[in-house]
Amino acid sequence: MIGRPPTPGAPRRAGPVASGRRAGSVRPVAAPHVDVEVGDRTVRVTNPDRLYFSARGETKLDLVRYYISVADGIVRALRERPCMLHRFPDGADGEKIYQKRLPAGAPPWVQTVQVRFPSGRTANELCVTELASVVWAVQMSTVEFHPWHSRRADTERPDELRIDLDPQPGTGFEDARRVAGMVHEVLTEIGAAGWPKTSGNRGLHIYVRILPQWGFVQVRRAALAFAREVERRIPDQVTTAWWKEERGAHVFLDYNQNARDRTIRSAYSVRAAPWGPVSAPITWAELPGAQTEDFTIATMPARFAELGDVHAGIDDVAWSIEPLLEWAERDERDRGLGDAPYPPNFPKMEGEPMRVQPSRARRPTGGDGRAPAVSSPPTRPRGEAGSRCGGSRNRATTNPPAPGWRRVPTGRPPRSPQSPTTARPTAHRDGSRPRPGPTGMPVTVSGGPHNPASYEPRADRPPRRGAVTGCDG
Repeated sequence: MIGRPPTPGAPRRAGPVASGRRAGSVRPVAAPHVDVEVGDRTVRVTNPDRLYFSARGETKLDLVRYYISVADGIVRALRERPCMLHRFPDGADGEKIYQKRLPAGAPPWVQTVQVRFPSGRTANELCVTELASVVWAVQMSTVEFHPWHSRRADTERPDELRIDLDPQPGTGFEDARRVAGMVHEVLTEIGAAGWPKTSGNRGLHIYVRILPQWGFVQVRRAALAFAREVERRIPDQVTTAWWKEERGAHVFLDYNQNARDRTIRSAYSVRAAPWGPVSAPITWAELPGAQTEDFTIATMPARFAELGDVHAGIDDVAWSIEPLLEWAERDERDRGLGDAPYPPNFPKMEGEPMRVQPSRARRPTGGDGRAPAVSSPPTRPRGEAGSRCGGSRNRATTNPPAPGWRRVPTGRPPRSPQSPTTARPTAHRDGSRPRPGPTGMPVTVSGGPHNPASYEPRADRPPRRGAVTGCDG
C-alpha cells in the first residue's frame, strides 16, 4: 500500500525492511519524496504531492498508484517495445516534453532499445520489461506512454497493425463507435482478431496482432488497403483522405499510424488532460455503450480489479497480412489506387503521390482548363543566346523568355552596359560587415561604418543568374 510522506521533521522509520513486501508498498521517508517498492526494485518518487490533474486534484503519487493498479495491463502493452515518453514536469496542464531518448540518470536496471532514424542518428529509447520501469518513468514526469508497433527483437518488423479511428470536426465518439462496428465486421470476414480501446479523447484504436514478417512499408500498405475497404462500404461515414481540407465531417481512418516511428498512446496509458482520461481497453460487447468519460485514473483501478486485463489474450494469436496485401494489389490494378501521402516529416517515398495540399497545388493555366502538355520549361540548344552554357550572360537584355513562359522579376534594376561594376566590400576596416540599404539591395561604403548617411543603395549590380524561369542547366 502506498502511503503519504510524513510531515517535515517526523522521525524516519528505522531498522531493516521486512522481506516479502507487496508490489507498490512504500517505505516512508522525510518529504519531499517517497520510496516506492515495486517488486524487488525501489523507486524514489520526488515531489509526490505535485498537482498533476486539476479537475479532481490528483497528484504525481496518485499517478504512480494508478499505474501500479493496472500493472499487468500496462506492462503487457509496452513489453519490449521502443517507447517514446510524453513528460509533463508541471502536471498535465503544463508544457509537454517529447522524450525519445531515455532521460539521464536512469537506474542500471532500466532497459533500452536502440532505434535508427532516416537521418542516420540513433536513440536509446525506453524498453519496458517490468513494472518498475513504468514507475521510474512516472517519477521522471511521464504521463503518456507511446510505444512503437514493433519489438526489441526486430524493430524493423512490426507485430501489430493499428486501425486508428479519428473523428473529424462535425463528428464525435458516437460516430467512431459506429465505424468500429464495420471495422469489426471486416476483420471477422478476413479471420483477424481486433482488440478495441478508447484513445483517451474522441477516437478509438483497434489493434491486430500480426506475424512479424513484413516491414513498415508493407504493413502500412496493408492498413491503407483495409481503410479503403471500410471507406467503400460506408463512404458517408469514413474517409481515407490525408489532407484535412478533403475529409469533411467523416471519421478518418489514419493508415499512417502504421508508418515507421509513428506512435499512439498505449493501452492503459493516461492522457494528459485535467480529468486524467485513460486509453482504456474494452471488449466488442462493451463498445455500443462505452463512453470515453467513463475511463479515468479514478475509475480504472476498480474496473481492473474486477475484470482484470480485458486484452490479456492479445498475444495469443498472430495473423498474416497477406489478404490485405492482395487487396492493395487489387486496388492498384483494378481501381488505379496507388500509394497515399506520408506524413510531412518523412522523406519522399517510392511510389508516393505528390505531397502537397490540394488547395495549394499548381492549377492548370490553359484556356481549356487542362494542364499544359509539357511538365518542364522549354530549353534552348547549347550556345544559343540565353542558354546558360552560351550567349550573353546579361539575360535581362538579351534573353527573351521561351514561348508560354514568363520572366520572374528579381526586384533589381537591369545593369546598364555602360555602368561599371563596383566590387562589393566584404568587411570594414574594423571587421564589421556591410549592412543592407533601405530597399534591401547591397550597398557600397563611401564614408565608413560609423556614418549611416554614407550608405547608398547600389543600382549597378547585375541581375541574379537564373532569373528567367525555365532556364536550362
